[in-house]
Amino acid sequence: MKRALVLLFLLASLALPAKDKPKVQDELFGEIDSILAELSKITGWPVKRKVPAAYITRDKLRDFVTKRLKEEVKDEDVKIEQQILQMLGLIPKSFDLRKSTVDLITEQAAAFYDYNRRRLYVLETDESTLERRVTLAHELAHALADQRFSLRKFIKGGMEGDDQAVARQAVVEGQATWLMWAYMAVRGGREPSVPIELLANANMNAASGGAGFPVLAEVPMYLRESLIFPYTRGLLFQNEVHKAQGVKGFTAVFTNPPDSTRQILHPETWQKGEKPVEVKAPDAPKGYKLKAEGSMGEFDHHVLIRQYIDDVAADRVAPHWRGGTYRLYHSKKGDPVLTYASTWDTPESAEWFLIEYKAIVDKKGQTQKRIWRDGATVRSIEGLPE
Repeated sequence: MKRALVLLFLLASLALPAKDKPKVQDELFGEIDSILAELSKITGWPVKRKVPAAYITRDKLRDFVTKRLKEEVKDEDVKIEQQILQMLGLIPKSFDLRKSTVDLITEQAAAFYDYNRRRLYVLETDESTLERRVTLAHELAHALADQRFSLRKFIKGGMEGDDQAVARQAVVEGQATWLMWAYMAVRGGREPSVPIELLANANMNAASGGAGFPVLAEVPMYLRESLIFPYTRGLLFQNEVHKAQGVKGFTAVFTNPPDSTRQILHPETWQKGEKPVEVKAPDAPKGYKLKAEGSMGEFDHHVLIRQYIDDVAADRVAPHWRGGTYRLYHSKKGDPVLTYASTWDTPESAEWFLIEYKAIVDKKGQTQKRIWRDGATVRSIEGLPE
């Protein structure tokens, strides 16, 4: 059972109905072969097959996302995901996860590559030809990676943990974003690279990313950051890998993928092969049944601290994260209990986090809780009956 952000990422690569046929006469789609050829030169990966493309309206996309979500995700699973995020304090109790997921995907999609049918789709918009060409290059980077590695298998291979899934998504989107700008540089007569100003902007969080996007601006911070993280921090990760390994780095991130958002945020830890520390969330009291469990990474903790404390505390504490997990239990009556554990690089940094986490739990309004530190590990049980 995974949290909502993983569901959101997977839905971003939805398969469209087969009746949407490619418009082979379209001027933009006529550039597909030449863009693929240039991306092949940059990566060193051969083009194995043509990539068909089609347009889709935003209304059709909404209808399809709504239908697909209903078919693929049980109502009970959505309720559990929503409950986990609520108990973690990442979304308010009144938040409608299913509706907001549909709204957010429908608003944010400009184009996407369907790795089930191996074709790409472009939303019908008023964007200029240049803007659509940039978007097309991003999706064709996905198509080329899919021909080399199978994106479906790659993404599914990281589904054992929430944090690992986000890290793999950052590989997929970060590399496509890097190649998109590298292609535009080559088109302008330069070496394949990303402009410095774009790399500087990739350091920003999603706080200013909602301008012109009312749905994105209104969803909780965690969902905004989760949506944007793979593109921004993934871009920076790929850039560091390219500086260290050159062309070989495009393949390396797929054959030896990062398994935590810490490795995305700190690429040197991926180069060194530093793995997350395994830590077990506490058991619930007798009479409670395990309903879901997952991992919480450096990214999750950074957003959580930012949301309830401030950016300074998040920047100071989160980088010391080394491992984290949670478990959701239900009583026979359906009452939830959340157990949580995180481990840090030193007992001192664990104490820093303990202080912040106690304040976070209080601000969440959770009165029935136990929070304690054991060396470099912080544990909690929340939602206990009075």
